[in-house]
This record gives sequence, C-alpha cells and structure tokens, in this order.
Amino acid sequence: MAKRAGFDNIELHLVRVLHVLITERSVSRAALKLQSTQPVVSAQLKRLRALTGDPLLVRAGNGMTPTQTALALAQPAVQLLHEAERLFSPRVRSHGFEPVDCTSTFRIAASDYLDPLFLPELVARVQRLAPHATLELHSLSAEFDYRRSLATGEVDLVIGNWLEPPGELHLGRLLSDEVVCLVAEDHPVVRLGPRAWNERKYLDCQHVAPMPLHPGARGVIDEHLAAQGLARRIAVRSSHFSLIPLMVAQSLLVLTTGRLFCSRYIESLPVSIVRCPVPFPPMNYYQLWHDLTHASASMRWLREQVKDVAAALSSHGAPRRVASRRAG
Repeated sequence: MAKRAGFDNIELHLVRVLHVLITERSVSRAALKLQSTQPVVSAQLKRLRALTGDPLLVRAGNGMTPTQTALALAQPAVQLLHEAERLFSPRVRSHGFEPVDCTSTFRIAASDYLDPLFLPELVARVQRLAPHATLELHSLSAEFDYRRSLATGEVDLVIGNWLEPPGELHLGRLLSDEVVCLVAEDHPVVRLGPRAWNERKYLDCQHVAPMPLHPGARGVIDEHLAAQGLARRIAVRSSHFSLIPLMVAQSLLVLTTGRLFCSRYIESLPVSIVRCPVPFPPMNYYQLWHDLTHASASMRWLREQVKDVAAALSSHGAPRRVASRRAG
C-alpha cells in the first residue's frame, strides 16, 4: 500500500520537472524553461527526492550534476512524456496528423557540411506547412553529445554524414555526394593536368578541415585516408564550416568535402572545384533518430520533410565553373 500511495502522488507535470532538471542541471535554468519560479521548482525537487529516495542533483564545483539514479530515470521520463503527448493529442484521437494544426517543437541537430541552403530551405518548408510549429536548430560540435541527446529526448533528429552511423539509432539515407576539392581559382593545382595533380601533391598541400565531433576523433575524410595508410597535412581546423570557403578563396588551403556544398560558392567567390586525386567513396548523409520518436506521427512527418528537401537540393545542384572542368 505504501508503494501505491507513493505512485498516486506522482503527477505528469512532476515527471516533466524531473526531466528538465536532469537536462538543465540547474534549478534556476529549469525554472526558466518551465516558466516557473526557483522556489516552486526547488519544492518540486524536494518532492522528487522524497519519492525516489535519491538526491537526484548534487553539487559539483560551481554547478550541479545528476546522480546515477537521475541519469537512469531520464529515458523512462522522456518515454512517459512522449506517450502522454500521444495519448492526449487531438491528432491521435482523430487517427491522423494535420501539419497546419501542429503546435509541436521540433528539435534538430545538423551539420553544415551538407549544403548551406539545406537548413534555410527546411525552415521555410516547415513554416509554410506547419505555421504553428516551433523549430529548434542545434549545431553538431565536439561539445554536443548527439547520441545522448537523442536518447534523452533533448533533440528529435540528427542530420550529418558518417562512414558508419551508430548502430543503436534508426537512420534514413538522404543523399550521396561526390568528394571533391575546393581551392582558390588561382591555386597552382588548377593549372595542373590530371596526371600531375596526384596523390602525393594532394597530401602535401595545406588542408583545412572541420573540428572533430568529439576529442580524438577523425572526420570521414581522415578516417578514410588513415584506412589507406595515408595522412594529409592539416594547416587549419575550424568549427565554422560555413566560413571555410572564404578562407580557401584567400589562401592556398584545400578543402575536401562534397561537391554539393562546394558548388554553392563557385559563383559568389573566386574558387574552383577540382577532382580529388585520392579515390573516396561517396559522402553519405543521413538523418538519425531514436526509438523514442520512431512511432510519433509528427516526427514521421518531419522526417519526410527533411528527406524531400534533401532530394530537391540534390536534384537541382548548381552550375560548375569552367576551371573546375579543366582541372578535373
């Protein structure tokens, strides 16, 4: 009976408070996100501690960190909240999903390697079809643990490229792109013939590359090179991928990435596309999601929009500079 009495004291909002406290790791930030006050959230944390028999959040330096019990409760809390949303959602009761009536918040983490037009096109499409929905766009970076964020419901979808996507996640292939090099239009390699622009000259160039997604990791380009027993000389690493074409235009740097990304800059910057003398497999882009959102009607709809936008951008492409054909 005591266990039943404890269960009867749990409200759905209290589960939401638990989830926000675990993800925010701060009573004050949780209060802001919940549109509540710090004293109210502190009182709710006290109730949660009594119900679980665990402190849940403990002091760590100048902040707070969740206990092992709190981390173990994070995923069940997200699942319960998602199921409650499905249970009481009008679109579930009517056995359908209407984007025009959708008021959901879609949380997407995406790399900017795919195409500089991708996220703007996706935002415009979602705004047009689901005007009451909210989009939260997160950047993939070394500080962003996308696997944990998907598992805890902090993000709904991750978009990027991997040689081997994580096996525990659902995936949908968006597109495959040819790996090429972007260089300044007056770079010496533009004047080289196909035989002279070879593997050795490529590896000896000054290369620019994105920052790895986590410490010690290699990007897909360097992973493939390492598997061939090769290594290039990286002169610049940048977490601002969208600024790299401008760096290339004003230097001897070589960027190795997908043709679709590079093609967006050949008309606006003094840069050219040249073939990569090292054979690479196609660069594959995916959207990844967790079991938590797999069956959600709204998330299925969102994944379809992502797929359609990627397909449209891939099919239209962009014109190539004459120099890129001559060099490649």
